[in-house]
Amino acid sequence: MNLTVLAIALLLASFLYSALATAIMIKLSKWLGFIARPAQDRYHREIIPLGGGVAICDCILFFLLAAILIVKFLIAPGRLDFLSEDITLHAQGFLEKIPQLLIVIACILALFLLGLYDDLKKLGPFIKLLVQFAVAFTAAFLADIRVELFIENTLLTSILSAFWIVTIINVFNFLDNMDGAATGIAVITSSVLFTAAALSSQVFVGALAILFIGTLLGFLVFNFPPAKIFMGDAGSLPLGFILALLTLKTTYYHQAGSGPWYPVLIPLIAMAVPLYDFASVTFLRIRQGKSPFVGDTQHFSHRLKRHGLSDSQTVLTLYLATLCTALGATFLYQVNLTGAILIACQTVMILVIIAIFESTVKNEKD
Repeated sequence: MNLTVLAIALLLASFLYSALATAIMIKLSKWLGFIARPAQDRYHREIIPLGGGVAICDCILFFLLAAILIVKFLIAPGRLDFLSEDITLHAQGFLEKIPQLLIVIACILALFLLGLYDDLKKLGPFIKLLVQFAVAFTAAFLADIRVELFIENTLLTSILSAFWIVTIINVFNFLDNMDGAATGIAVITSSVLFTAAALSSQVFVGALAILFIGTLLGFLVFNFPPAKIFMGDAGSLPLGFILALLTLKTTYYHQAGSGPWYPVLIPLIAMAVPLYDFASVTFLRIRQGKSPFVGDTQHFSHRLKRHGLSDSQTVLTLYLATLCTALGATFLYQVNLTGAILIACQTVMILVIIAIFESTVKNEKD
């Protein structure tokens, strides 16, 4: 068994496990009364189960813990003869990363519990931000989930990385405002990051991306419009954290043959649409004198719906817009500086087209 076969097996296994866990949580959430009720600041008009985050985190944590046990007690000691020598060699390197991985698992669990408590009791935004920063800094400082930026000060890079992690956590927390939106866009951006990791021969980062993609696809089976279950903050907070982790642990600059720096723009370009949604809705709320963390129906998806699109059409539009920027991001590792500038300009123009399209909604509404 080689790495390719193992990657396909991981994708299929995580997909099936996630889909089964989600199906179970739909019934269990209804039985427990763990549901999302219609509200003025929410778009859905039906009672929907809220246990999707439990299924997502259960799947990811199960496979991560299983990987640690299998590698430590079976693969590394050489007890599985049918595996290729390449896999056994990578398993030896994986052993050294187990302490960092355990910290990552603890961070995912902490964010899951934070989100679950918020889903049940409704925490204030400042408490949530404080815990998010604590978790993000812990991951950056202790688990080496940080970007160096040619800065030798570990404390400084950990603080900068913590801000990035918290930003991405909240970008996808904000994006979880319509059936399938956060899940599908996370799959697209994770696929770009997997491609970058694969081209850099980063086996462990690539494996985590595959696990993440398979888990989200299994959940998306039940979350695509009309959704049968929501992930809630218990799912969106860990989702954003794992995406931030992938952006920080993927190596970009070694891929560029014509320049060492601009492939680091891959995460920004791949996530241009969710970042646009986060920035635009934050600006709108602040301009209206509201807290940026108070939910409403001013997101990009909601503004699209005011054009008369159905939920499915709205989400597919979000997917296509994200794919347009994500496809450009995948070419950053093999173009020269001129090509990188053109990709950046193309991304900006896509966002400008979105902004122009949205402005007609305001005019019609006025």
